[in-house]
Amino acid sequence: MPRYVQPMCRLYGMSAAPHRVRATFWLIEAPDSLRAQSRRDPDGTGIGYFEPDGTPRIDKRPIAAFEDRAFAREARHVESTTFVAHVRDATTGALTPQNTHPFEQHGRLFAHNGVIEELPALEAQLGSYRSLVGGDTDSERFFALVTKQIDEHDGDVAAGLTAAASWVAQTLPVFALNVIITTPDELWALRYPEMQGLYVLQRPRGKPRLEHQSPAQTIHVRSEDLTDHAAVVIASEPMDEDPAWRELHSGELLHVDAKLNLTSHTAIEQPPRHPLTLADLEPNAAAAQAAHANR
Repeated sequence: MPRYVQPMCRLYGMSAAPHRVRATFWLIEAPDSLRAQSRRDPDGTGIGYFEPDGTPRIDKRPIAAFEDRAFAREARHVESTTFVAHVRDATTGALTPQNTHPFEQHGRLFAHNGVIEELPALEAQLGSYRSLVGGDTDSERFFALVTKQIDEHDGDVAAGLTAAASWVAQTLPVFALNVIITTPDELWALRYPEMQGLYVLQRPRGKPRLEHQSPAQTIHVRSEDLTDHAAVVIASEPMDEDPAWRELHSGELLHVDAKLNLTSHTAIEQPPRHPLTLADLEPNAAAAQAAHANR
């Protein structure tokens, strides 16, 4: 079976619970971002959000260097209580919608940064949940394992995510498991282990409008509504100069509830049993991961 790895990408999650807010997203806004100049263009963009009745929506498309990137640069206006955005750098696996984040399963949205290897062993754990997987990535297979574990833990998302990540950490070669999961009014984020960063910002009500842009100009988010409402933001890197950005520690699982209360705890204390380093990865995957690996 071919090995498909999900390289270093950009993650962005936001909750304004319990309020629905309007936000405008540009993905790959700059025609020639710093990363594009140094290596290649990102290979997929996506935004996940929810309708007022809780129906999940995903707006995504695979974008390659040889394609028209107008779709990715366009501003997309969406309204939701929670959001997740993702920009993918593909090193292996087809550039298809099925391989582009976010993914949806059982009414939840999911995006992931990192690399998991030995995918046949991961698939063997899925059982009937293998039917949830429509693409080639390790990310979607890991999400199916999370979904299975959530069901086995009576719908407890934190417990299911912890169980799935702990199994991977102790069983499979892993470089990173940075995850954002959203429901219509809740958000979870996990950073594991310390190879890649994941940051949180608690943004109080009354600040100027939200205006976030990643250093590489691949994700840009604006919201006028967040002048009047508080928000919690998760990102793979600080998105502005606000000193309140905090990096999650290795194994930290963060939860934002339906009233914007934030709690976190160490969900995974032990390091991976089979840790991967940049030297262990295939050259393309190593190049993609190196840009933001904490070495």
